[in-house]
Amino acid sequence: MNSVYPESLDKIIEFYKKLPGVGEKSAERMALATLNLPVDDIEIFSNELVKAKKDLHPCSICGNLTDSEICTICANENRDHNLICVIEDYKSAFAFEKAGNFRGVYHVLNGLISPIDDIGAEDINLSSLVKRVESLKTPELILALKSSIEGETTTLYIKKIFEQKNVKISRLSYGLPIGAEIDYLDMTTLDKALSDRKVISE
Repeated sequence: MNSVYPESLDKIIEFYKKLPGVGEKSAERMALATLNLPVDDIEIFSNELVKAKKDLHPCSICGNLTDSEICTICANENRDHNLICVIEDYKSAFAFEKAGNFRGVYHVLNGLISPIDDIGAEDINLSSLVKRVESLKTPELILALKSSIEGETTTLYIKKIFEQKNVKISRLSYGLPIGAEIDYLDMTTLDKALSDRKVISE
């Protein structure tokens, strides 16, 4: 089926469709709205996208997204560095920070163990977590992973790694919806799940 749009507009629509949750109609609206912006705004927007893509990278300590070598959370001496919230990706860190009550630090796994997808423990950011924990005196891990087969598999694997290392391990409250993505939860639910976390190893 031939498009009703000019080729250059079609290309913009196709790019918007690459974004999660954006279908054909939404992509069309966003593309047309973008074209209505002043040229200066479009240039600033495109330049900032390129800059962000070049400058943003994982924190050398926790794996969170940053434009410095160490993210602002790891660099903050007022945070409790013995309390590490283990998350799947950096989007979850932003969600917890929006909730505003967590005073520990994070560790981004950048994935979950999934044998069916051929993703093993060596494919996610686990080895650096072990090194971090071994350098602490009274470490506690909060496993903030989604309630899925992959999340449960990763949780059990982490528990097994630290079961002989005198590490307290807790997990988010089971009040979370099964299969829920952490970064999509409302702030009240997320905050409650964090405060009601359950100890699974100590």
